[in-house]
Amino acid sequence: MATGFRDWPWPLQALFFLGLAVVLIAAGMYLPFLPNASIRTQLEAAQATEKPLQTEVASLRVYKQRRAELASQMDALEKQLATLQTIVPEDKQTDQFIIMIQSAAVSSGVSIRRMKALPIASKQYYFEMPFEVEADGPYFSVLDFFSKLGRLSRIINVGDLKLQGLANKTSSVNFHMAAGSSVTGTMTITTFFSKAADAGTAQSTTSTSTTAPAGAAAKR
Repeated sequence: MATGFRDWPWPLQALFFLGLAVVLIAAGMYLPFLPNASIRTQLEAAQATEKPLQTEVASLRVYKQRRAELASQMDALEKQLATLQTIVPEDKQTDQFIIMIQSAAVSSGVSIRRMKALPIASKQYYFEMPFEVEADGPYFSVLDFFSKLGRLSRIINVGDLKLQGLANKTSSVNFHMAAGSSVTGTMTITTFFSKAADAGTAQSTTSTSTTAPAGAAAKR
């Protein structure tokens, strides 16, 4: 004689409901015409797309970690570039250069008598701007003048240095000598710039009967 479901012992009823739930879940997951199967397919496709993206993100994390280091290196390079532009500016800045030489001469007690601009020489990466300079003063003041030129912000090279005692100077002196002056002479001082548009031949000559710009000493 058949018995109703309600007459089953409760353990059998619980087992039945558990089995029914498993069947329904399996049907929802794998039957192609049900919505769950479509969502499962989309999820698998998304997971497959995610894997290469995770690999790419992992490789980009290296650059994120180096960002601070790269920023620090960039700041250091910018400061280095600013320093180089001070030492070898893009433009000739002739007026500023003459003022620098004149200031070094005045502070050392040296008189600049003549400063003649010579032709600019073109090199591979820069241009040389030479000046022929005549100066006089006490011997130790001239040495101090050279030392100060060597500490200027721009690079300065000195060549063709010819000094002699005032007692041995054969040409007549037509200007007032500073007290204690003992040597006079000529030299070529050269500075540098990097901008090609400013290259050319300098033709002007600067002369003065009082202390005027010029100098000699090398920044090496």
